[in-house]
Amino acid sequence: MLIPQKWSLASYEYILSTKTFLRSMGISGILAVGGTLLSLIVTSSLAYVLSRRRLKGRTFILFAILITMLFNPGMIPNYLLIDKLGLMDSIWALILPSLTSAWYVFLMRNFYLEVPDELEEAAKIDGCSDIGVYFRIMIPVSASAMAAFGLFFAVAYWNTYFAGVLYINSDSLRPMQVILQLMLVQSSTQVADPSVAQMLGSEQVMPPQVIKMAAVVISSIPIVIVYPFLQKYFTQGMMVGSVKG
Repeated sequence: MLIPQKWSLASYEYILSTKTFLRSMGISGILAVGGTLLSLIVTSSLAYVLSRRRLKGRTFILFAILITMLFNPGMIPNYLLIDKLGLMDSIWALILPSLTSAWYVFLMRNFYLEVPDELEEAAKIDGCSDIGVYFRIMIPVSASAMAAFGLFFAVAYWNTYFAGVLYINSDSLRPMQVILQLMLVQSSTQVADPSVAQMLGSEQVMPPQVIKMAAVVISSIPIVIVYPFLQKYFTQGMMVGSVKG
């Protein structure tokens, strides 16, 4: 049936009824906001430094970044690295591995290469340091690129799932996607799992398809709200670094 005979919000009430889920939304919100800001700062600052021709060893650094695009160490080396750094079961384990992208760095670098050198020279004549040029000239000039890449980073952080399963053991730090998956598993069993029910704070069992559709709606709402505000920058940002002349 295309139109249901009876409207019900029971699935949304079920998902939103637990403190665990609300806490997980807060964790995902911190990842989406804080992680995106850190990623934009790291990506744009690295791209700006690599776009300066006077940087010594620039070719070697570019080659090292390119290697990370061609060869992926895999899950086990990444897990061992996070463990050795002491980041297991912390929110930094969800942010640092995804802090930047080599592809975005190259795109942003190509954008900064197109910025006239006269802008940087004029700023330095007025007394700006390299950091001042970055914050006062480069960031405002690259607003469209920052908006486009920020949307990509925000979506990736908001949808964090695998890292939450791999690196997080504490229920209080699990991102929203992990909790939604646990709810879906809970609703898929005929008999509720006591351990999962205790963590979720509810023993109610819902049809899995209903939970799945409600979860899709809830997880999509924040991105749907943010996207219209960034839409005017999105088309410009997609062309970053694609044309030189």
